[in-house]
Amino acid sequence: MYQGNSVRAPYARLQDWMSAMPAELRQMKQAEAEALFRRIGITFAVYGEGGDPDRLIPFDMFPRVFSGTEWARLERGIKQRARALNAFLVDVYGRGEIVRAGRIPARLVYLNEAYEKAVVGFVPPKGVYSHIVGIDLVRTGPDEFFVLEDNCRTPSGVSYMLENREIMMRMFPDLFRENRIQPVDSYPEILRRTLASVAPAKCDREPTVVILTPGHYNSAYYEHSFLADLMGVELVEGQDLFVEGEFVFMRTTEGPRRVDVIYRRIDDAFIDPLCFRPDSMLGVPGLMDVYRSGGVSICSAPGAGVADDKAVYTYVPEMIRFYLGEEPILNNVPTWQCGKSDDLAYVLAHLDELVVKEVHGSGGYGMLVGPKASADQVELFRARITANPANYIAQPTLALSTTPTFVAEGIAPRHVDLRPYCLVGERIELVPGGLTRVALTEGSLVVNSSQGGGVKDTWVLAE
Repeated sequence: MYQGNSVRAPYARLQDWMSAMPAELRQMKQAEAEALFRRIGITFAVYGEGGDPDRLIPFDMFPRVFSGTEWARLERGIKQRARALNAFLVDVYGRGEIVRAGRIPARLVYLNEAYEKAVVGFVPPKGVYSHIVGIDLVRTGPDEFFVLEDNCRTPSGVSYMLENREIMMRMFPDLFRENRIQPVDSYPEILRRTLASVAPAKCDREPTVVILTPGHYNSAYYEHSFLADLMGVELVEGQDLFVEGEFVFMRTTEGPRRVDVIYRRIDDAFIDPLCFRPDSMLGVPGLMDVYRSGGVSICSAPGAGVADDKAVYTYVPEMIRFYLGEEPILNNVPTWQCGKSDDLAYVLAHLDELVVKEVHGSGGYGMLVGPKASADQVELFRARITANPANYIAQPTLALSTTPTFVAEGIAPRHVDLRPYCLVGERIELVPGGLTRVALTEGSLVVNSSQGGGVKDTWVLAE
């Protein structure tokens, strides 16, 4: 919010709002927000800690604000990255030109556990593998943004982006009258249009779109049902679908109905027990045969995960140069790959200074934040990295930007990141905003809700 001793321009109008809000009103509004979240049913699941796994995600009322100019640059960088990631996916399931050219090691691609041999040689409709790309960004200075990671499979959290805005508009309507804040409520319609635009060649009518969920025990089930409602499409489980001939059908009270596009929120391994895990009860037997023959589209495509592997991430700037002939607009965080001997030596010598992540880890699990870790935790990770170096990457602890956050003692700075959602179909689109996650623990750099983080509304001001 602050730049030097002055308030940054996008936050100027919020300073008076912040100063004029007495502690009693703030606490009352915070309780109101929590009650709304509870009534709506917005929870996330944390397993393995005992007790009720469903938790209320902490919501902070102080919004994060971007100027229109700042957002325009981010939008260009995000779209550029989404184009390059999809070009990479089409390439590595085809001729593999980037590997032949020596720009990325073959082992990182073809020996990657997320590389699906079942789709080699197949090009999905419109050449799109990853239809919803969640790019996690951090800010380190007035004009400095870095990409922390790419999420090319089933990035979650968009329901929080939409609900955070709904709740803020309900609680503070005056703020929205006084500020020209760009809306995000078009996301479900854009998502539906994106999914429909990649209907398969055999679809000769208005496409039928469904969301495939693992069921109500899944941690993101609220989001699956929320998006289905807003898009006006059916929410289905594997048992609701079946394959007959060249197509996939949905069971309905009026008889079978053909399905053209499946927005799947289940992992590759569970999509089709005849192709992947034979013990899967979540998928649809025969689905992959229909997919490969052009009878149905699966979004995001099976195999998209090879593009968001944390070791492959280090090569995304090279993908942008190779496929697009452009320089990256958004930079990667400098990254050491522990599978390389020189990088490994550096990481082991500086463990207490670095952030170490598992290549396939997510949700804030399987990581070490060196400056915040105990000596025992550092040594535990040293042993893990030494035993399997290729399973880890390391990055410097960046001086992440902070935003004002309401805490027990008043207002204090807390570290944040941002996940915008880029939709890729016939066109590439994203709404002006995203999910801002905030590390509510003082000094913490870990923003994941499973690790005690919270969420904020994200504003992009109209110019």
